[in-house]
Amino acid sequence: MHMPTYRAILKGDRLEWRGKVPPEIAQESAIPVDVTILRDDQLSVSRTAQAGERMAAALERLAISGVGIEDPVAWQRELRRERPLPGRD
Repeated sequence: MHMPTYRAILKGDRLEWRGKVPPEIAQESAIPVDVTILRDDQLSVSRTAQAGERMAAALERLAISGVGIEDPVAWQRELRRERPLPGRD
């Protein structure tokens, strides 16, 4: 059975929800919870993973949009031609 995971920050005796709030909370019913205290390095890994997921989603939307470069090799050659090279003026 898959148990959903919700992000929150514990401040004193209260949880401050980050992102989606569990639907049970909206009903104001008491629910049992398990809390795992994350060290700062674990939290930064989690943020990095979230950033990666957002980047992947953005790239997927870009790919679906059909916007792109028809001939990437020609585009790169043209781009390099526009740039002055050091010592080759």
